[in-house]
Amino acid sequence: MPTGWRFIAQRALTGAFIDWDVPLALSGNPRRALSGPGSLTATIEPEYARLIGPDKMPVLEEWNTKVYLEVDGHLRWGGIITKATFDGAKMSIDCEGLSSYAHGIPYEDHLISGELITPPDPYDGRDKNHDGFVDFTNPKQPMPTPPPPYTGPRIDAFHAFRKIWDHIQSRPYGDIGLRLDGHDLGRLLGATDGSDPWELAWWNNPDCGQTLDQLARDMPFDWVETHSWNNDHRSIEHRLRLGTPRLGRKRDDLRFADGENLIAIAKPEGLGDEYASEVVVLGKGEGRAMLRAQVARPARNRLRRVATVTDKTISSANALRLRGEQELDGRTQALQIPAIQVFDHPNARFGSWQLGDDIRVQVHVPWVGDVDLWHRIVGDEISADGTCVLTLKRSDAFHY
Repeated sequence: MPTGWRFIAQRALTGAFIDWDVPLALSGNPRRALSGPGSLTATIEPEYARLIGPDKMPVLEEWNTKVYLEVDGHLRWGGIITKATFDGAKMSIDCEGLSSYAHGIPYEDHLISGELITPPDPYDGRDKNHDGFVDFTNPKQPMPTPPPPYTGPRIDAFHAFRKIWDHIQSRPYGDIGLRLDGHDLGRLLGATDGSDPWELAWWNNPDCGQTLDQLARDMPFDWVETHSWNNDHRSIEHRLRLGTPRLGRKRDDLRFADGENLIAIAKPEGLGDEYASEVVVLGKGEGRAMLRAQVARPARNRLRRVATVTDKTISSANALRLRGEQELDGRTQALQIPAIQVFDHPNARFGSWQLGDDIRVQVHVPWVGDVDLWHRIVGDEISADGTCVLTLKRSDAFHY
């Protein structure tokens, strides 16, 4: 293991540290992801007798052990062991970021935003002879107009995101210590006229993780999981940072260029069969009653290509159009560099960028020539050899 690197193990529920230098060998680089939990895989061989914690439980145990990678005093990765396999004296572990815990957890409550409410009519049934007047009134009182329906309270998307996490962590043995930003996104869920409420109901057996991912896609917004030492260096803070709506910024102060700090680039990608200049989105309903939206973004000098997306959960025109715009964002772009490998350099010191940042990539691509494009960092993988791989996506592919 490189100097300045160590793996730390902590109990998932109690927060007790059980090993300050776990002898793990990485199987792949620890990966962080924008709006995703990230992952880490490692092995340990041979069996270490000392890997029994003070609580007499194995140090490395599925759903019981949090694992951190510390590099030069800074936590560069954190997560929980989700799988352990054994092959003779060799043990392999798969770890995922703490935010992965939401997947597979059912929502067992009821949350609704923008519900259409029909208030009770206090005069209902008081015109039994149907003469248009309230029974037994003298002088006769005309039947009042029933009170109109109205839209119930609407909640901010971030409020719903936090409510789901609060529910997850309020259950017995469910508090993994994640704390969420407290600000609002400024986008309310559900239609203003009550025609399309946003609802999460236990009787539909919704999956919390899938719902959180869907919220981030539909609104849309970014989130990122972070881990850092508290001031006393005796406890770790786990945080979900929420973008408004996006995280990161344009980094004019960083440079990534051939012959300077780039070691390698992944094979540049076009879209091929994935290219489309129009998207048809099919939503709720069947036959002629099916909701439908068509979004076009013609490209000069390119033939028209159409992609069709079906999502039966969509029940409003606005949501259909938003889904179409999001789909086009990923289908209309030209060449992109999917990943670059960099080393620590004055152009961009390790730790100087954040997930979500936009960076300028300047490379030479055979058959294309010199490419100078802004890309967004959507993932990174730190390596024991002193390099880092940045996963990228063209900045203009994001529509928020």
